[in-house]
Amino acid sequence: MTYTEIVEQTIAFVKETLKGAEGGHDWFHIERVFKNTLLIAKEEKVDILVVSLGALLHDIADAKFNDGDETVGPKLAQQFLTDLKVNKNIINHVIKIIENISFKNSLEKTEEKFSSLELEVVQDADRLDALGAIGIARAFNYGGFKNRELYNPEIAPNLKMSKEEYKKSSAPTLNLFYEKLLLLKDKLNTKTGTKLAKERHQYMEDFLKQFYKEWDPLVSNTGFTL
Repeated sequence: MTYTEIVEQTIAFVKETLKGAEGGHDWFHIERVFKNTLLIAKEEKVDILVVSLGALLHDIADAKFNDGDETVGPKLAQQFLTDLKVNKNIINHVIKIIENISFKNSLEKTEEKFSSLELEVVQDADRLDALGAIGIARAFNYGGFKNRELYNPEIAPNLKMSKEEYKKSSAPTLNLFYEKLLLLKDKLNTKTGTKLAKERHQYMEDFLKQFYKEWDPLVSNTGFTL
């Protein structure tokens, strides 16, 4: 099969699988990550099929929607790619990307971690979608999905969370900015990703300033500090 045929069949599979998904982790999230991946890949020497499949399948079964089970996504992706008769080495690489792309995995201290330029490219593309206007929209959409408070001045962000604490957190949505979103700018891997992240990061900082100003116009409140 050609690259185009594999990608087209994968897109169809992802669209069907993610029908009715939460708005921040639906097909349109995948599509944005896929496009950002192709954009970043222009400046990097990567296997274009690996990064394309990694981007398209990275959230095929997000653990947060599967009772925290992180094996569901990789298994589903592996079965699909095997049925498609994709090369085993490519399948193994794509599965490693799915298993290691998440921000929460960076909170886990392990001696051996998988690394590849392909992972770095897809990871940057995924993290860019958690920044800027889209990142803000996704954060509050998921917060609403989980019925979380927008903001609670009495609940400070936890800046030293373990992976398990992060997975179980039910803190107000605004805390996510300090626990994850504002940290991403300095965690990008590629030059293109880093450049794109800076503008989106600034947009989020400006949003927070306006948010606190509107929250209590009688108090000079700059919010939490990192």
